[in-house]
Amino acid sequence: MSRVLKDIYTHGHHQSVVSQHAKRTVQSSAAFILPLLEKQHTKLLDVGCGPGSITIGFSPLCKQVEALDYSEAAVKMAQEASKVSCNVSRNCFIINVVQELKNVTIRQGSVYELPFEDNSFDVVYTHQVLQHLKYPIDALKEMKRVVKPGGFIGARDADYSSMLAYPNLRGIDEWRRIYRATCYKNDAEPDAGRYLLKWCMDSGFAEEQVKYTMSVVPYVTQAEREDWGLAWRTRALESDFAKQAVHYGLASREELQEISETWVEFTKAPGAVFYYVNGEVLAQKPAL
Repeated sequence: MSRVLKDIYTHGHHQSVVSQHAKRTVQSSAAFILPLLEKQHTKLLDVGCGPGSITIGFSPLCKQVEALDYSEAAVKMAQEASKVSCNVSRNCFIINVVQELKNVTIRQGSVYELPFEDNSFDVVYTHQVLQHLKYPIDALKEMKRVVKPGGFIGARDADYSSMLAYPNLRGIDEWRRIYRATCYKNDAEPDAGRYLLKWCMDSGFAEEQVKYTMSVVPYVTQAEREDWGLAWRTRALESDFAKQAVHYGLASREELQEISETWVEFTKAPGAVFYYVNGEVLAQKPAL
C-alpha cells in the first residue's frame, strides 16, 4: 500500500479551500526558483500541484512541465485549468477551440512513488506539501532521485506558529492552536517552514548544497483581509480541518462558530493586519 494512503490532508478540498489555492501564482509562490528556469531547456516537475494555478504559470517559463497530485479531484481541476481557449480559422470561419497547454502534463500520483525515471528533471518544485506529510524526508529523497545531477529541488512551506494578527483576537489565537493540534493528530508538521533545511540534510543533501530563505505573506489591504478572513470564516466550519478538529475532540462546533465569527470581526477592524512566514529551500543535487 502506498504511503500516500496514510497521509491525511488537513485542509481537504472544500470549495473555500480550493478557491484560495487557485489564486496562487508563480510570482506569489515560486519567485525563489524563477532564476533557475530557462524556456528552451528546463524540464520541471510540480509535486502536489493542487488546482494547477502555479503549474500553468510555469508553462511559458519552461520547456516541459510535469505535475502530479495524489487527489483525483485536484488533478481534474488542474487539467481543466491547463486548457486554453484560442481562435482558429477553418473553412473561412473563425471558431473557438479549447486545448490543453502543449508543454504541460498533469497526472495523479504519489510523492513517495514518483512515476518518473532517475535523473529526469532540472527542477522539482513543491509548494505547501511537506507540511501535510507523515514522511517528508522520504518525499524529499524521492524528489532527489528524479532530479538530474546539478539540478534543484525547490520547496516552500508555511510556519503556522508565525501566523499573527492585529488586533489581538482570542478567536484567531484559538484557530491557530486548534489548527496546529489537528495537524499533529494527523502526524504532520504545521511549522514545516522552519524544518526545511534540516529535512533536506536528513534526505542526503550537505548543508552547503542547500540555500535557505524566507518570505512573508501579508494581508494588509481591505481586499486582502477579506480574501483571507472570509475564506477562513467558511473553512473554520465546513472544511476537512473543521471536521477533523471536532472528530479528534480538539474543538466543539460552538468553538468553531466563534472562530468563524472572529474572522469576520478581523476583516472589519480598522488597521487590521495578518501575516505569516514561509520557509524556502533550493537544494542542489551534486553534479556527477
